[in-house]
Amino acid sequence: MAGLFAGFAYAVMPGLGRGDDRTFATAMRQINRAILNGRFLTCFMGTPVVLGLAVVLLWTGDDRSALPAAVAGLVLYLVVFAVTAAVNVPLNERLDAADAADAADATADTAARQRFERPWVRWNTVRAVASTAALACLAWALVLHGRGTA
Repeated sequence: MAGLFAGFAYAVMPGLGRGDDRTFATAMRQINRAILNGRFLTCFMGTPVVLGLAVVLLWTGDDRSALPAAVAGLVLYLVVFAVTAAVNVPLNERLDAADAADAADATADTAARQRFERPWVRWNTVRAVASTAALACLAWALVLHGRGTA
């Protein structure tokens, strides 16, 4: 997930930001529709389940040296999950609704972009940083666990 959110932060959104309002709004609407697929949803929804299971296994195992790093990774990923659910998805839904409601209005995409772009980019950056930090914590947990079981 870190790569997806970071890719949006450093390439996709800056690239779309260079376009006009209609292009920006149309592209984001299409991206938001396309990303709702089984591969994405499996990764996005499955990650906290797998991380939770890893934490339980570490908690109940003999060597708990990796437990703090794994818990930190899980908590950081839950931040990503919460930001997505509370901020980014509602912004996506409002952008999509603006398209349906204002299809005949030439200024609708300008207004929709003004309400959408800055908060979406800001909170996506939070997701990128938190998911990258989660990945780092989980990599460290693997190192610690490997040392403890070697």
